[in-house]
Amino acid sequence: MKNAGRKIAILGAGNVGATIAYTLTLSGLCSEIVLVDINKDKANGEALDLIQCSACVPSVKVYSGDYKDVKGADIVIVTFGIARKPDQTRLDLAKINVGIIKSTMPGVAKIAPNALYIIVSNPVDVLTYVTIKCTGLKKERVIGTGTLLDTNRLDQAIAEYCNVDCSNVNSFVLGEHGDACMVPWSVCTVSGLKVEDYCKKVLKVKEKAVKEELIELHQTTVKSGAKVIKAKGATYYAIAASTVKLVKAILSDSNSILPLSTLLSGEYGAENLCMGVPCMVGAGGLKKVISLPLDVKEKEILKEKVAQLDATYEALEIR
Repeated sequence: MKNAGRKIAILGAGNVGATIAYTLTLSGLCSEIVLVDINKDKANGEALDLIQCSACVPSVKVYSGDYKDVKGADIVIVTFGIARKPDQTRLDLAKINVGIIKSTMPGVAKIAPNALYIIVSNPVDVLTYVTIKCTGLKKERVIGTGTLLDTNRLDQAIAEYCNVDCSNVNSFVLGEHGDACMVPWSVCTVSGLKVEDYCKKVLKVKEKAVKEELIELHQTTVKSGAKVIKAKGATYYAIAASTVKLVKAILSDSNSILPLSTLLSGEYGAENLCMGVPCMVGAGGLKKVISLPLDVKEKEILKEKVAQLDATYEALEIR
């Protein structure tokens, strides 16, 4: 990854894609941003609006274009696809977005074969897998945002409950992004103390009540996205911030460990599927999967989550 002249292409100029573009514009992480969308007027309008930030932000060239303009990108961020409708099943949504990925990404990969690809579109774990398989790109170069947003939400929920800054919380959410995720509480800490110990020793919560509080924190995390959607129609600020956090880790080659979706080959009991697990990332993309020391019960729960994701893959007939 070169140090200057960083180009980022964003596929999809809807709420998520446009907010990622805005967050990147403010960040100063790149020198060039191209927005590509089937709705060219929308992409052009978003680019024009961002261009008019020029007097207030770090220097960056922003424009809209076609797939051919993805050429030379260091990072390609994929946000296109349809959002789930009230009467639509999760599986029906997945089928449509899988079709979009299969029809689009092989061509994009030929235009930008050396780029790193960040998959944001949902269902992110399935679409990360399909992108790797239909493009022939190395798995190290295709990363899904996985449970990064879920983990950020959990950090915030724990911090609020414990009345500390988020920087004092170190947690992970594993598995499939969304309702089917799980929390390995044994490795989640607040200022070096396990969350459970912090609740008992610092907050003076009774041991029996701690278990209930942890369940509630998990539920708060799982339901937080739906709560935002009900209130304003969509979520995009938090996923944009999470995505740019990943972009920064890649461009700075910081060896950051983040819960991301990657193709697994036996790690965490998962074979030939993508899901959110701790990953070290840097300039070349995925460097390694980090194995957390889960307890017996957590391993069993995660095994159930893997089985659920396996069933989804089978239903979609994607492998």
